[in-house]
Amino acid sequence: MPGLLRGVARTAVVAGTATAVSNRVSRRQAGRWAQQDYEQQQGYAQAQQAPPPPPPAAPPAAAPPADAADAMTQKIDQLKQLAELKAQGVLTDEEFEQQKRALLA
Repeated sequence: MPGLLRGVARTAVVAGTATAVSNRVSRRQAGRWAQQDYEQQQGYAQAQQAPPPPPPAAPPAAAPPADAADAMTQKIDQLKQLAELKAQGVLTDEEFEQQKRALLA
């Protein structure tokens, strides 16, 4: 009888260990799959977003203003437009500075 109990006990230990290992592997795989699904969803979401429009070309050269006040008003309006484009994320800081320098030159 002691031999039978020892065999049953050994079987129970082996089965319990196997179950614990199997559960741990399953949880680890589920975590990996969940991470992969999350990354794929993020990739799809980014791919579905419209790419930002290309940065606008340099502001067109305006016809010579009638007087200095008109010229200043036009430059201020163009600077405001550049600032709006920068705020919207269309222009980077470098592009904004470059366009601003070209406008004020």
